[in-house]
Amino acid sequence: MILELRNVSYRYRKGALALEDVSIGVGEGQSVGLVGESGSGKSTIVRLMLALAKPTAGEVLFDGEPITPATMRRFRASVQTVFQDPYSSLDPRQNIESIVAEPLRSLGIAKGSEARAMVAASLASVGIAADSLARYPHAFSGGQRQRIAIARATVCHPRLLLADEPVSALDVTTRIQVIDLLAELRESAGLAILMVSHDLSAVAALCDETVVLNSGRVVESGTTSTILAAPREEYTRQLVAAVPRLPAP
Repeated sequence: MILELRNVSYRYRKGALALEDVSIGVGEGQSVGLVGESGSGKSTIVRLMLALAKPTAGEVLFDGEPITPATMRRFRASVQTVFQDPYSSLDPRQNIESIVAEPLRSLGIAKGSEARAMVAASLASVGIAADSLARYPHAFSGGQRQRIAIARATVCHPRLLLADEPVSALDVTTRIQVIDLLAELRESAGLAILMVSHDLSAVAALCDETVVLNSGRVVESGTTSTILAAPREEYTRQLVAAVPRLPAP
């Protein structure tokens, strides 16, 4: 596994239990969906997986070992994130070149002409023209901004992408385009993906495996096709029933 929560529980400072005995992992090239309604604990899992919080119990493992200060730089280069809102995730004061180059600077991977070439290549991989480098976020649509956010997350060639509700702020057509883009990156770059969503239809379009979270507990997991076709738990059946369907002709 690239990244794994093993029997993790987490309590907030005031004692409320956010997660209880959660185990979830993503291996090389895998696409895993984490599904649950708001308040189910998805955001807490993302924070733990990004080493932004420490579990109350259990372990967070990177390549099978606990994350330490000695492995943090390698961890940051290997695990990148795309956030929900493409409007707030890009700094409006920076141009696109500076935004996409941020991981290269902060991780000490490249600078100068080498960084510029890597930024241009990353933008090209998500369908943004290289002549956009000097432009600012306000010049782009929501879908284009999310593509730029994906370019920033993948410019340092990570092994795993944590996609936290990456299409929920987009219109239906743009959602499909962004999901298709993530699928292409997974195929072309061997990128592993953990997609966090409240929308099972979005996860079903990208992920081979799905983990269902309810009130901080994993209630069901398995192949996405099996969960869609034959969910075991009532909570999962409700999520499946909420997937939009076209009326019969």
